[in-house]
Parts: sequence; C-alpha cells; structure tokens
Amino acid sequence: MVFHMSNLRARITFGLLLAVPVPLQAAEPRINEVQVIGTHNSYHIEPHTSLMQVIRQNRGDRTADGIQYSHRPLAEQFGELGVRQIELDVFADPKGGHYAKPKGRQMLAEAGLPLGPDPDPQGELREPGLKVLHFPDFDFRTTVQTFQGALQQVRDWSQAHPHHFPIMILVEVKGGALPPQYTQPLPFTKREFDRIDEEIAAVFKDDEVITPDSVRGNRETLREAVQQDGWPAVSEARGKVIFALDNGGEIRNGYLAGHPSLKGRKLFVSVGADHDAAAFMKLNNPVGQFAHIQEMVRGGFLVRTRADGGTDEARNNDTSQREKAFASGAQFVSTDYAEPDPRFSDYHVRFEGGIVVRANPVNGGDRQEDLETLPAR
Repeated sequence: MVFHMSNLRARITFGLLLAVPVPLQAAEPRINEVQVIGTHNSYHIEPHTSLMQVIRQNRGDRTADGIQYSHRPLAEQFGELGVRQIELDVFADPKGGHYAKPKGRQMLAEAGLPLGPDPDPQGELREPGLKVLHFPDFDFRTTVQTFQGALQQVRDWSQAHPHHFPIMILVEVKGGALPPQYTQPLPFTKREFDRIDEEIAAVFKDDEVITPDSVRGNRETLREAVQQDGWPAVSEARGKVIFALDNGGEIRNGYLAGHPSLKGRKLFVSVGADHDAAAFMKLNNPVGQFAHIQEMVRGGFLVRTRADGGTDEARNNDTSQREKAFASGAQFVSTDYAEPDPRFSDYHVRFEGGIVVRANPVNGGDRQEDLETLPAR
C-alpha cells in the first residue's frame, strides 16, 4: 500500500534536505506528525541488592548507578503509563541455555550471599531463540526472558486495545567480546538477523506490522517513499506495531545486507538522510543534536531521542534534556522514568494532562487533544 502525504513535500539534493513550506495542520494526523513517550531498556529490572554490591566493588559506583532503575511489565507500561515505544535488547542463543547460568549468581553462592530471585523460573533461557536482557552475568534481571515472549505480550495487549496508536519496538542487537572471565555473547550471523524477522513473523500477522515494504509501496527506495508519499495516517496505523533497529555500524549493515532499501525486512534502520533506506533515525542527544532532529522531523523522517540516561536526570531532578527532547519534535522520546523513582526525585517523563499521543511541536499543528482518542475512521 502506498500512503500519500498531503502536507509535506521534500527531497534530498546533494545530501541536503529541502522542504517546501505547507500548512502545518492537516485534517488527520500522520504517525510522523505526533509525539509519544517511550521507555529505554523496557524490560529492565535492576540487579538484586547483593549483586549490586558486587558490581559497585568491581565496576565502580558510576556503572552501578547507571543500571539502578526498573520498569513495569510491558502491558502495564502501555495501559497505565501510556508508553507507545519500547526497547528490547536481544542476544543470540540458537541452541538455548547460553545465558541460563549467570556467573554473578555463582559468585554470590560461593561467597554465601543472598542470590535474589531465580532469573529463569520457567526455564525459558534453556530454550533456543533470542533472549532479552542487559548484561549476561550481572545485569540480567528482566520482566520477560525471550524476544518472542515479549512480542507476544505486546500483541496480547494490542489485541485487547485495538484503537491504540502504533507501538514502536526498538530492537538492539547485543554482542561483542567481553573479558574472558565473563559469558561471551554469541555472534549475530546472517542466520541470526533472519531469526529476528522470523520471530516477529511468528507472533504478528503481516497486516499488524508497519514494515519498510508497506511504506515503500511502489517506490524504488524507502527514502523516496517517505519523501514523496509519507507515513500512514493515524487511523490507518491504529492497532499495529512498527520495528526499528537500534544499532548502527556493522550490525546495521549486516541487517541491510542483501536487502536493498530494506526490501523484505521487518525492521527500519537508522541511516543518514541521503541513504536509500532512510526513514527512521536514532538521534539520542536532543541537546547537541537539537537542530538536526528538527531538520529530520521537518523532512518527514521518524526520530527517536532520549530524555535522560544513566539515572543522572532523576538523581538531580534535572528536566533540561527532557524539555529539549520534547521541543525537538522527535516522535519517540525515550526515558527510564515513565514514572518517578521516589528514591531519587519526582523526575519523570509524561505529557501534561495524561495525554498519550500529542501533536508534534515541529510539524503537527496546534491540536490540543489526545490524538489517541480521536474517533476511528
């Protein structure tokens, strides 16, 4: 299906984005003309107290402080906090069991210290498939152990709330060598990249996902489709999900390999505005990249940025980055604090009045209502 954009025409010329001025407010918003709140490492539960002490002793307070946050289960984030973008870190585990015995727990047992909750009460870590966690040996607590399990939770909530604004699922591939005493992440091969798409297809039907193919339509490149035809209207996208890859560099290139302009792939990827696959961009610094984010949003691209990081803003009750993220127009503003952590401060990231989906401050006009509550067409 080709989606037509009536309120924006733009093109890339010599790598520069040139936008034609048009009226700001259309009759119906498109998914790039709104702004929603997302969560970073949306599965994350901070390490048990005894393991946190080990982390502080071995890696320092800065590392320990940076992972001292927890999220509610995904369904509660969607329903009670109005989150419409999540992030899942995935590790390859084609045979199963590679991450089932965290060495941090072994260290605690040897020292006679409390182990904390069983990280795998249902035995899911022993089964083949992509796993969801932050760091294998020490920061492994999660509300959901597997990628497919997380996707099923999203789909269950989505089917129970079919009017929802599309949920962005950001996928970060984890890998790379660690010091030899740690559990080594398994490499992501072409087979593992394909597995990401296969596990998505095992949970979601084709018409439940906004894919690069569906946005591209009959255009030659994804960038051309976004620039000339645009993103779907909110009414067309309700009840769906959209996936994007958090990684750049070799991981992104590996996912793109053999799929020009992401043909046949499930995930959008973050590339430069002159790339054939340009549609989504990860620009996580709304302070230093403020003008660039606004330029990309005006050009019709989807952008994810972050309101905070490393727990610093919550500890200091510092809202400056949050406000820049809101003003930047990035459609997805991600946070570790969709609600306050009373241990630190009242810092949190929500829109005033409990709005879930608001008009984008850069390209969305002056609508004041919660756009998720607009009547379905």
